[in-house]
Amino acid sequence: MSDAELKQYFLKHRGDQAALQAYLNRINQRPLRIIASPEDPDFDEKVHAAIRQKLKAARSSSGEQANTGFEPNEQE
Repeated sequence: MSDAELKQYFLKHRGDQAALQAYLNRINQRPLRIIASPEDPDFDEKVHAAIRQKLKAARSSSGEQANTGFEPNEQE
């Protein structure tokens, strides 16, 4: 079962503790992805870019334009 399938299964069967544990184990096995360190002069832009990328990926995987209420502008 893929990570996405396991997540969907757990969301439909929230009382299944084994499914929750399996999902958490998979998440905890993933390597941490460091976007930027706090000392990085481009910290804000790197974080905003990562958020935009994540939103874009979520929209394309769902096949629709999600209204997240968060659309960062280039000056933030």
